[in-house]
Amino acid sequence: MPTEPPRSSKKASDTFPQPSAEAIAHSNKVKERIIAAIESAGGKISFEAYMNLALYAPGLGYYSAGLKKFGRLGDFITAPEISPLFSQCLAIQCRHIMQQSGLSTLLEVGAGSGIMAIDIMQELERQDSLPEQYLILELSADLRDRQQKAIEDKIPHLASRFHWLDQLPARPFNGIVIANELLDALPVHLLRLSGTQSFERFVALDKEQEFIWQDQSIEEPRLNTIADEVRDIHLSMQTLNDKPGQDYITEVNLLAMDWISSIADIMEQGAVLLVDYGYTAREYYHPQRFMGTLMCHYQHHRHDDPFYLPGMQDITAHINFSHIARSAEATGLTLCGFTTQAHFLMAGGLVELTRDLDPEDVVHFTETARQIKMLTLPEEMGELFKVILLAKGKPLSLPAFQFQDFSQRL
Repeated sequence: MPTEPPRSSKKASDTFPQPSAEAIAHSNKVKERIIAAIESAGGKISFEAYMNLALYAPGLGYYSAGLKKFGRLGDFITAPEISPLFSQCLAIQCRHIMQQSGLSTLLEVGAGSGIMAIDIMQELERQDSLPEQYLILELSADLRDRQQKAIEDKIPHLASRFHWLDQLPARPFNGIVIANELLDALPVHLLRLSGTQSFERFVALDKEQEFIWQDQSIEEPRLNTIADEVRDIHLSMQTLNDKPGQDYITEVNLLAMDWISSIADIMEQGAVLLVDYGYTAREYYHPQRFMGTLMCHYQHHRHDDPFYLPGMQDITAHINFSHIARSAEATGLTLCGFTTQAHFLMAGGLVELTRDLDPEDVVHFTETARQIKMLTLPEEMGELFKVILLAKGKPLSLPAFQFQDFSQRL
């Protein structure tokens, strides 16, 4: 079975901020937990299992240990942290859904710092369209505590409408499910295509107890099906591949597909509005994207070594929205729209929300312009981030998807 070290060298991490002794000690605990799992499994675990432990091991993982993750003092900044305009546009679309369907329950999955929930509820209140309840499914006790404190601090008069869940609601659920940058944080499988052979990439240990890659033939049927899909895409785009003999590394997010199925399973009537960074299948598995999309974030430094300080850095992969749409339609959801974040915001209320900006108020005007650029410019978040709308029951038509709907590309 092929083995190799991680893709990034130590030289890359030499430019990062130096971790504290406390951070190193914590990471070592996470590493010990992963090593124990590898040894217990007979010498290797799937990358999905590695990523799950690094991010979600109880009390140790990146999302489970109370680390500062969001904002300028964390490891990355999300759209709701950049500007309230993002959440206000989401709120406007939620209002349209509620008007068209009669629904009055919002469910946010993975609410981060809580700022998106606060901004959405403030905008819906301004439009006299408050939902009866705003549910938050949050598995991190630390993040749940932060969300509750933020809501009590900023919108105490609306706090009674919020309720926190430990798992998805029981069926039948009628409401609107929203999530921003949720699916990219779900652990992924890694595939390596080499010539006519396909492998799944596992994590093993070398003699010094350091993590290394170890590949074996694919056993999971769904992974084999997707490996075949990748090869079909490459054949159809063969002239675009500069190095046809090169190994091809890519990710498969089975958990994201399963998550969509679980939403469809509990939903009687409602909508699912998801925002994340990613591509269609033909873009995702483009021959020139031979190193995949796996990315790590450590104190605003981006790199591709998932073995660096496990537990102290975020690990993500882009979303294959074609797989999300297929999984949705296979489980009873209807695809109602797919567009870029820029088109979603521009058609979904951003123009109206900023129409009365006073250019004489130079500080506020300049700051708002900066925020809009970050949210909409192609080289920022505008094109890489996508928005997909799924529905069950009554068909939906939202203004945010009427300017440019790229559903046919999925």
